[in-house]
Amino acid sequence: MIGLTAMLAKELREQWRTRRMLVVGVVFIAFGIASPLLARYTPELVSSLVAEDGVVIEMPPPTTADAIAQFVRNIGQTGVLAAILLAMGSVATEKERGTAALWLTKPVTRGAFLSAKSIAIGTVLAAGIIGAGIAGYGYTALIFGAPSSGGWAVMCALLLLQMSAYAALTFLGSTLTRSPLAAAGIGIGALTLVALVGALPVIGAWTPSGLADEALTFATGGDPDRVIEPVSATVAVIAVALLASWASFRHQEL
Repeated sequence: MIGLTAMLAKELREQWRTRRMLVVGVVFIAFGIASPLLARYTPELVSSLVAEDGVVIEMPPPTTADAIAQFVRNIGQTGVLAAILLAMGSVATEKERGTAALWLTKPVTRGAFLSAKSIAIGTVLAAGIIGAGIAGYGYTALIFGAPSSGGWAVMCALLLLQMSAYAALTFLGSTLTRSPLAAAGIGIGALTLVALVGALPVIGAWTPSGLADEALTFATGGDPDRVIEPVSATVAVIAVALLASWASFRHQEL
């Protein structure tokens, strides 16, 4: 692809100069640290609040599994939101301002233009999940004891794959429209649809939402029995969304 290297360097510089990479990293690390802390102190907080009303609730002591579940829940939700926010204006804003046409007058192909933007978004998300993973693992090991490092790494990889699916779907929306808000609406609509389908007993295992359960199983040392289905389906969603973005963008008049 002609111009991919130059476009990618430009996109990464923009992610840094606009502080998107920094903000995503700080937020992810903060939630990574907060997850084991919430798992550790939430039962005590709930017990103290209930005790003021004269009601006694016996809660089991928190464990490493609770910290991992809290991490999956927090980073999963935060990551999906970050993916939508990063992708919503990636192409739509450039088309709205007319800068996309300016870039494409240079020796840059439309495929390189889209690829650079999608790779930059993936890089920011990967940096965020790596930071969150290191911080979360460190604090979990400090408070509860070290979980399996291999299982933890696979968990982070599956969460990144899940985020990438929503980023790709929002990226498609950004390519189809000229409005970042419309692209965000497409991303949120995809999130809602996947959540609804994921609740179904059989089909749910074949959606990106099923990755969270498998990520938790890996990190807690369980035996994941259906990881192939959500991974395959999520990779397919990403591939179809990116190919559809390219197929649409290559025929658009900018």
